[in-house]
Amino acid sequence: MWIYLAFLSAFLLGIYDICKKASLNTNAVIPVLFLNTLFSSLLFLPFIIISGYSPESLDNSLFYVPAPDIRTHGLIFIKSLIVLSSWIFAYFATKHLPLTILGPIKATQPIVVLLGALLIFQEKLNLYQWIGVLLAILSLYLLSLSGKKEGINFHKDKWILFMILSVITGASSGLYDKYLMRELNPMTVQSWYNIYQALTMGIVLLTLWYPNKRKTTPFQWRWTIPLISIFLSLADFAYFHALSEPDAMISVVSMVRRSNVVVTFLAGAILYKEKNLRNKAFDLFLILLGMFFLYLGSKI
Repeated sequence: MWIYLAFLSAFLLGIYDICKKASLNTNAVIPVLFLNTLFSSLLFLPFIIISGYSPESLDNSLFYVPAPDIRTHGLIFIKSLIVLSSWIFAYFATKHLPLTILGPIKATQPIVVLLGALLIFQEKLNLYQWIGVLLAILSLYLLSLSGKKEGINFHKDKWILFMILSVITGASSGLYDKYLMRELNPMTVQSWYNIYQALTMGIVLLTLWYPNKRKTTPFQWRWTIPLISIFLSLADFAYFHALSEPDAMISVVSMVRRSNVVVTFLAGAILYKEKNLRNKAFDLFLILLGMFFLYLGSKI
């Protein structure tokens, strides 16, 4: 079941990326990110309240939020800081880079997660899964070559650096998630880390962005902004429940989640008329083939 949840999470992440790109184009990044965390918190706040005051209403359901102790709050707060740092880097990069470049760079994240999973959790991949991983690595390399044709210098462009930093922090979050899901309830983690992110981003908004708002890109409200929160929350819901299953492998789940690059590629081609689509289409075929082998490996 966990592999199906991983693919569902990947599709929802693709829609999330499209909404994020539409929200950030020529717009202020910090307010958009703050609103994203705020709306995500508001989505889960009712479940926290109901679980606390009327637990019988949600008990034994997927939406029940067990009350966390002090240690659990601390672990979740660390999770929120890791994710938020990854998002800050990713949001700025998304504003300035094409979707068909962003996707391939972000898709390298499972490779970092894989190395971490092998070293930290002693996970072992079977033959099919190794084939899938190698195909994905090859496709990502070819996609990086396609990006050079668009005049983006991967060694000097600061937005490329931001995306790489987002990948590193995002991979750290993925490995940390596997640790958390061994002992914590998925709804507890997802609900409270959204709360902590909103509070943290509120401080960032008031102290860093608001005093200097006239010197930066002005903020514009767009209806795609709340959609970011909705699709991300749904994607994370599927993701956390996939990881909570005993036989789930973080290396495979992370790789499958990055197949959302297919959805963002189609958006870049259709909505934003991005370039070098023929070469990138072949590279994406390799990614899909790699995901198919990962799926086969999960059935053994």
